[in-house]
Amino acid sequence: MCPPGLGHFLLLASSLLLAGLSAVPQSFSPSLRSSSGAPCRLSRAESERRCRAPGQPPGGALCHGRGRCECGVCICHVTEPGTYFGPLCECHEWVCETYDGSTCAGHGTCDCGKCRCDAGWSGDACQYPTNCNLTRKKSNQMCKNSQDVICSNAGTCHCGRCKCDDSDGNGLVYGKFCECDDRECIDDETEEICGGHGKCYCGNCYCEAGWHGDKCEFQCDIPPWESKRRCTAPDGRVCSNRGTCVCGECSCHDVDPTGDWGDIHGDTCECDERDCRAVYDRYSDDFCSGHGQCNCGRCDCKAGWYGKKCEHPRSCLLSAEESIRKCQGGAELPCSGRGKCECGKCTCYPPGDRRVYGKTCECDDRRCEDLDGVVCGGHGTCSCGHCVCERGWFGTLCQHPRKCNMTEEQSRSLCESADGILCSGKGSCHCGKCICSAEEWYVSGEFCDCDDRDCDKHDGLICTGNGICSCGNCECWDGWNGNACEIWLGTEYP
Repeated sequence: MCPPGLGHFLLLASSLLLAGLSAVPQSFSPSLRSSSGAPCRLSRAESERRCRAPGQPPGGALCHGRGRCECGVCICHVTEPGTYFGPLCECHEWVCETYDGSTCAGHGTCDCGKCRCDAGWSGDACQYPTNCNLTRKKSNQMCKNSQDVICSNAGTCHCGRCKCDDSDGNGLVYGKFCECDDRECIDDETEEICGGHGKCYCGNCYCEAGWHGDKCEFQCDIPPWESKRRCTAPDGRVCSNRGTCVCGECSCHDVDPTGDWGDIHGDTCECDERDCRAVYDRYSDDFCSGHGQCNCGRCDCKAGWYGKKCEHPRSCLLSAEESIRKCQGGAELPCSGRGKCECGKCTCYPPGDRRVYGKTCECDDRRCEDLDGVVCGGHGTCSCGHCVCERGWFGTLCQHPRKCNMTEEQSRSLCESADGILCSGKGSCHCGKCICSAEEWYVSGEFCDCDDRDCDKHDGLICTGNGICSCGNCECWDGWNGNACEIWLGTEYP
């Protein structure tokens, strides 16, 4: 128990302290408080100055716009995925460069927007090994994109990794194979990415709601949900998956350049006149095999005819032998082994695939594609299963340039197989690529090391004509299966 005199003294001291606090000058902004809740002894101007990055003028963003300022100290917050940190919230753990989908290529740690590389690695994303143990041939092979082009002609290859061109220092060319060029997104008038109304990803603009156009340069006067509603077809698909919705109106992917009335039309692109043609030819008007009327992509057949394209007579006057003979033409099999014969007429498989066509299904444009689906190597056009190469290119798939920009020694080094023999002794080397012997049709492969006679046959045809022989194994077209691609798994035409 304290003496009575001491109690009076404590009461007096408390009164004086309260009076002193009430007299604190207004310049100390008693409304500012530290994170502990105590009054802040800094003026508002001084507090904000401490929360701004050096060199920023008054009124500039506090805490880099990523936090709030409390008595001169930044309290970082999160407004998007990732974590902000640092005295001024200047660091963001997801800002570091990535390579092949991994931050710092998996060979370093991200430290405030900079990759700190592990020993033996370098580069902005730690993607380059300090010591390269790859041969030039192997390195270049690892740098090729799906079109067999090194670094997409937009960079240089360093030890199996592409270093993209960046002469402007803006990093707009990127990707594992430098396949993305965001310079395509720059608006010519405003010089902004996607006109300032969208985000660019790999050279394509993705516009904000209410904007459209290749570079988000046009504004729409209706909300996006209303635009989508107007473009939605009765089956629930936007523009029937045959067009693009632009501000409530469908712009159909019209494949007919000759007139106003295209093959694909309708308010929601629901009509596709190509479905009415036995063999699609954009310059032909042969609808419904000449035995019916095309109405919005569906054939209304005349009496005595039936089928999706009115191609089958209801009563066939041909014998079975005559029917097969008409379907066979000059091929070894009826419908070239790629279709169904009915009353002397072929229905090509797979249904709806316009790459297989012809009176006896003799044309198969899939033969113009490589295993990555590239037609004629990107250097020619396909005509009835055969590549017509552009000037300066040759080969079955237009894969060989006529002009070579490498020395003979460089070319030969790229043509040597694992055993060191040039093109396995079964072909010649041209500009770093093997051209297999034409006399031995069955020799194939990157180094002419494959024997297509090893592929299974059916009815005398390799892969039954329904696939491509890839180094002794049949790679079947869609809808076909079996060791020799002899089994059709799809549904037949009615």
